[in-house]
Amino acid sequence: MLDDFFTRALIAGAGVALIAGPLGCFIVWRRLAYFGDTLSHAALLGVALAFLFEINITLAVFGVAICVSLALLLLQKNASLSSDALLGLLSHSALAIGLVALAFMTWVRVDLMGFLFGDILAVTPSDIAIVWAGGAVVLLILVLIWRSLFAATVNIELAQAEGMNPERANIIFMLLMAAVIAISMKIVGVLLITALLIIPAAAARRFASGPEQMAILAALIGVAGVFGGLFGSLEWDTPAGPSIVVAALGLFIISILPIPFMKAYNSNTNAERGSER
Repeated sequence: MLDDFFTRALIAGAGVALIAGPLGCFIVWRRLAYFGDTLSHAALLGVALAFLFEINITLAVFGVAICVSLALLLLQKNASLSSDALLGLLSHSALAIGLVALAFMTWVRVDLMGFLFGDILAVTPSDIAIVWAGGAVVLLILVLIWRSLFAATVNIELAQAEGMNPERANIIFMLLMAAVIAISMKIVGVLLITALLIIPAAAARRFASGPEQMAILAALIGVAGVFGGLFGSLEWDTPAGPSIVVAALGLFIISILPIPFMKAYNSNTNAERGSER
């Protein structure tokens, strides 16, 4: 019989994985891994502001992530630096400002390790409600903008020619990313959420025959990584958050191994894609 805290961890972790999987696919397709990393690092600044102004941490992190996203859009239009340079600037600046601000707040005792790597075993029923309710809203909005967002990912000029609004879809996608970072921070931490966004999506890429299938598989692989990591943490007494990432990494390694039945599957998938063309 599992303890209540462990059951809550499984439910919360599964909720995060189900949200992160589909969004992670767009990060992989768009090569935006550094963008997810930037938002997760900026979350620590949100934590500092939450303590300073005594507001809800999730709302503060969400607000900071939105500000960082908008700052990136403005800098891309007005600065001469490349996108990766701008992301590096925003990422490390927000992280450093957050750490310095927390250092000045001597009256606040902050568990930095908990914010950096999460504390999934300490989630409460209210945390679970936030993850699942917020996740449902994020996934619903993603479904509504899926067509225009995917078209903008493939070819933004073609999306515009077909009467879509790729700019609006991109902004909504950034808002969804900010929401995911905010509701996931307490569960897996600001340094591990990017891994949960990228690794399941990367593992699903080999098995999927289409974008929708890849999104579903990424979510399922993420859930499998959460369950494997938590049960491994329980068995070997290892940190829960990093154990989840290690389990997801194991699934990714399995996905790239030259397994005979996988070769046959990929050959059939490629043949089906060729016939469709």
